Amino acid sequence: MLNFSSYLTEAKNTHLTHAADLSFEGYARTNVAIGFIESVATMLQSSSKSKMNVTRKWDGAPAVFCGIHPDTNKFFVGTKSVFNKVPKINYTNSDIDKNHGHAPGLTSKLKIALKNLKTVVVGGIYQGDLLYTKEDLTDETIDGESFITFKPNTITYAIPKDSEMASKIRQSEMGIAFHTKYTGKDMNSMKASFGVTKNSFRENKKVLVEDATYLDQTGTVTFTKQEQKTLERLIKKARQLADQNKAALNWLNGQSKIVALLNIYANSKVKEGDLTLRVPEFIQFIKDRYEGEAATLKREANRINKLNELKQVIATMNRQRSGMSGVFTLHKVLNEATLFLINKLEGIKSYRTFLQRPNGFEVTGEEGFVASDHLGNVIKLVDRLQFSRANFTIDKNWIKGG
Repeated sequence: MLNFSSYLTEAKNTHLTHAADLSFEGYARTNVAIGFIESVATMLQSSSKSKMNVTRKWDGAPAVFCGIHPDTNKFFVGTKSVFNKVPKINYTNSDIDKNHGHAPGLTSKLKIALKNLKTVVVGGIYQGDLLYTKEDLTDETIDGESFITFKPNTITYAIPKDSEMASKIRQSEMGIAFHTKYTGKDMNSMKASFGVTKNSFRENKKVLVEDATYLDQTGTVTFTKQEQKTLERLIKKARQLADQNKAALNWLNGQSKIVALLNIYANSKVKEGDLTLRVPEFIQFIKDRYEGEAATLKREANRINKLNELKQVIATMNRQRSGMSGVFTLHKVLNEATLFLINKLEGIKSYRTFLQRPNGFEVTGEEGFVASDHLGNVIKLVDRLQFSRANFTIDKNWIKGG
């Protein structure tokens, strides 16, 4: 049996770090974020071959793993549960019922994937995001224009109803966006690689295959002189702040508890619609969280220990107020630079994208982009106040029914 958890370590891209959040991981990682932003900007304007690669993040769900099982030479499908200690690998509909029968909505989609993906996958193992199955397609009129739409997760994708793409979608049974391939001479040496293209798969009108390729138009996006100055200013400011707050950044690198709380705090700010991090507010956030956890503890000794731990964390944070204030300013600048790039990357898109609200549709950007370099560093570029906030609050269609 293929044990994915033993070797697909690079495949577990269930969480990619936001560029700005690398400032929580130390001085060196902060400079990786700044270097990425600078490299992506250079790549956008240059027609020369770059060591930086940027791909689209499709807002599909669930994640689907499929391909030829190297031990059995049989085709299989699976979800992220292929990473379980006991992997859930599905060769047949019966396997799907056994492994995922508790979730009827997911089971239905996996059966459609099993039936259809074996007709397009030539060999190897791939990871993709399911975009739709036939029952997910709907006709919508948005601002007077007719579309065929599907909403796999948070974003509603819309294609003009009379377009060639809409015709292809109607003929298909499912759509999927592949983004990762796994290769290696044996199980233990398998590695994940990005840059999967449609050309890797057989054509079949029953399956609409998309890929993450985005910047084959590299060099066509140009900045105005003012935009160039703005981006250069942001990058310069980020480097200055990183150098000025090097001690605080490196201190954070050894504070796993505080970094974990920082990430929770940052996400709570996204939900509120405010990305500005503030030291007094973060300290109060820590206090509220610890006291809330202490209140749930039944044993008095455990409650006292939790409150004593809180005192230590608060004392540590108070000693680092100045440095943390600088880190939070750096975080804000990195967010500004990231949003600047996203606005440029959004200039090239093949689908219209919306958020479905109770009173209609709201225009939105794509989920975001993934930037990777030749050293294996990977970050995500996402408009957190637009997409990430919506992702926290909008219902997920694919998990309905279990």
